[in-house]
Amino acid sequence: MRYGYFDNKNKEYVIDKIDVPFSMTNYLGVNKLGAVLNHTAGGYSFYKTPQYHRITRFRPNGVPMDVPGRYIYIRDNDSGDYFSVSWRPVGKNLANANYVCRHGLGYSIYECERDGVKASQTQFIPPGDEVELWDVKIKNVGGAAKNLSVFSYLEFSFHHIDMDNQNFQMSLYASGSSYDAGVIEYDLFYEEFGYQYFTSNFWPDGHDCVRDVFLGDYRTEANPAAVERGACFGSARLTGNHCASLQKNITLAPGEEARLVFILGQGKRSDGVSAKSKYSDLKTVDGAFLDLKKYWESKLKTFQIKTPDEGMNTSINIWNLYQAEVNINFSRFASFIEVGGRTGLGYRDTAQDAMCVPHSAPETARRRLTELLRGLTDKGYGLHLFDPAWFDKVKAKPFKSPTVVPEKPVILDYDDLTDVCSDDALWLIPAIVEYIKETGEFGFLGETFSYANGGEGTVFEHMEKIIGFSNKERGRNGLCKGLRADWNDCLNLGGGESVMTTFLFYWALENFIELLDYLQIDYDKYTQIKNSLNNLDVWDGEWYIRGITHNNKKIGTKADAEGKIHLESNAWAVASGYAGGERAQKTLDSIEKHLFTQYGILLNAPSYTAPDDDIGFVTRVYPGVKENGSVFSHSNPWAWVAECKMGNGERAKKYYDALLGYNQNDIMETRLAEPYSYCQFVMGRDHTAQGAARHPFMTGSAGWAYYAATKYILGARPGFDSFVIDPCVPRDWKSFSMTKTWRGAVYEIEVFNPDGVSKGVAKIISNGCETKKIPVYEKGSVNKIQVYMGAL
Repeated sequence: MRYGYFDNKNKEYVIDKIDVPFSMTNYLGVNKLGAVLNHTAGGYSFYKTPQYHRITRFRPNGVPMDVPGRYIYIRDNDSGDYFSVSWRPVGKNLANANYVCRHGLGYSIYECERDGVKASQTQFIPPGDEVELWDVKIKNVGGAAKNLSVFSYLEFSFHHIDMDNQNFQMSLYASGSSYDAGVIEYDLFYEEFGYQYFTSNFWPDGHDCVRDVFLGDYRTEANPAAVERGACFGSARLTGNHCASLQKNITLAPGEEARLVFILGQGKRSDGVSAKSKYSDLKTVDGAFLDLKKYWESKLKTFQIKTPDEGMNTSINIWNLYQAEVNINFSRFASFIEVGGRTGLGYRDTAQDAMCVPHSAPETARRRLTELLRGLTDKGYGLHLFDPAWFDKVKAKPFKSPTVVPEKPVILDYDDLTDVCSDDALWLIPAIVEYIKETGEFGFLGETFSYANGGEGTVFEHMEKIIGFSNKERGRNGLCKGLRADWNDCLNLGGGESVMTTFLFYWALENFIELLDYLQIDYDKYTQIKNSLNNLDVWDGEWYIRGITHNNKKIGTKADAEGKIHLESNAWAVASGYAGGERAQKTLDSIEKHLFTQYGILLNAPSYTAPDDDIGFVTRVYPGVKENGSVFSHSNPWAWVAECKMGNGERAKKYYDALLGYNQNDIMETRLAEPYSYCQFVMGRDHTAQGAARHPFMTGSAGWAYYAATKYILGARPGFDSFVIDPCVPRDWKSFSMTKTWRGAVYEIEVFNPDGVSKGVAKIISNGCETKKIPVYEKGSVNKIQVYMGAL
């Protein structure tokens, strides 16, 4: 069954069957103010951090799902009937109305038509302002005049999410609300800047600031007392639970339309008065929405494709990049799954996010890279989870608030590696290299940043520290130690040795040596380190093992009854360049034979069923779930890269298609997740819910899918001083095209495949001249590139 469709003209996913049995989510905001919301307007807003500056309340994993949110109620004052524009929370019978949700890039639109009233509610945050706008249009499409009352509703949250959920003796007595000058002000008295406002482009006919008054006793958002009676109560209070409801009474003749704009913002009442004045001009509202559209269009146009596969076109041109950008903006802790219980940056996740989008988000990628550099210790390992604010100089607070954001924890012994993940900092090496290739900003290497535990060094010196740490932390078998864990947080090996980290180390060295070679810096030292990784005893005859436990037991071998073969080590064996030739092909054949399913590639198989703490927590996860035998989406693109390196275009594309949500739009009863976003994992074949996707949007699979598809399947890879086009595609692709903006120049690329090969470039014509190398062209220029695939 399908619940919606892709509208590529408007770059929207349209949900026209609104009673979806799961949440279809979207994100608002690109700067400090952010929000996550679903197809019925449920969700929450936050400022900078969802943990310490939550603005609106949300009840995670609740019944009914995803409440409260941003609601508009419309009441017919003649009949007393009322409904919500977003269908829920009122949830009237769908047989008597039409409801649609349109999720776009940075906005969502809710539409309904019921009882002669047609209404829409557009939610967005302008790129240049820290306000959330609710643009509401109401039209009388009936034959008689309509006497209506319109009510807004949101519930404010106590900023500190732990106190909001647990410490009611503080939160309920430290928050207050008031109404004046058409503005509701929400005040957290314990915080110096603990204010939000809610206002509108009209002078309200009523208001409520107290949740329990607006809703009434023994009621919910589905049947608020104020809406039912047709008038707000005028409530405001110091202490308690607070909301923002502004009422407007309107009378519409047949064919007449009203437009109401509601404004949620960060700041005091005076800021709300200014916002009210600014956005009372509807041209300003329209301009802000147009600016948002232009913002995303400018990002999308940095790379566009036209291939024989419409699903790939839709994903790469619109949704995949959008999701990758959402990830680098909001990290991992703002979703309906991660609901603000943690904050900050995960080291490995952020490095990979930055690696995948420097073409569309160079400033954001650079900022994230600098934050990671500051989160690196002078020992060469990264802080697994940290808040960049720890390393900022902040002004002294006028008073010590009990809701203050925690400062950097005091770490007494940086030689204690108990909580260090072996892979974290290694991702930073290719991320920096990709950033330089994309931007040409070689001067970045010479900039100086502090270390997390004191002292400072250049970016180049930070990179050397990372290589040095991984080389030092090698075990008795010559492999990199697993430490607390590698990329798989649940595979702990008792601290043993990780084959995946070893291959990741090899890949980091490949990237670093390539950089040194281009800069004409002696790299013999690093070549020797790389060569020392050769001839390790990690081959099991048909694939590579996964690791060695602390008691020197190999795992991921043919002799294992469970966890016999693992994706991470085998994909990276080939993707890193460590394995080639016959071994590489055998490895990839084993992945297909043992791990591929119609929904993607399993992380390991068979799933573990018996706990074994020498292997790690993964053995205590249900079979087919998350790290234990699921299709863990993040790692799937590594296999695409590996297949492309070996020239297996058909198989790379088969794997790509299996994971792509677009291809599952008609089986939503199986997928149970948005078809426009990658999810963290898909239930594996050892689980009864095989094919069900879980945890959408906030996953490294977004960036990696984009990276692997664009740079390896489509083969468009920027270099230090030239642009490489080296596709690996299905043989029946006779042609495709790409438009890429690189260092300010536009490259219009046409790829022809007359001989039906998967890989190999026989000829390149650049601006009419045959060439072996596509150079960096002048900024502002438009360049025509023709690539002819064929046998070399």
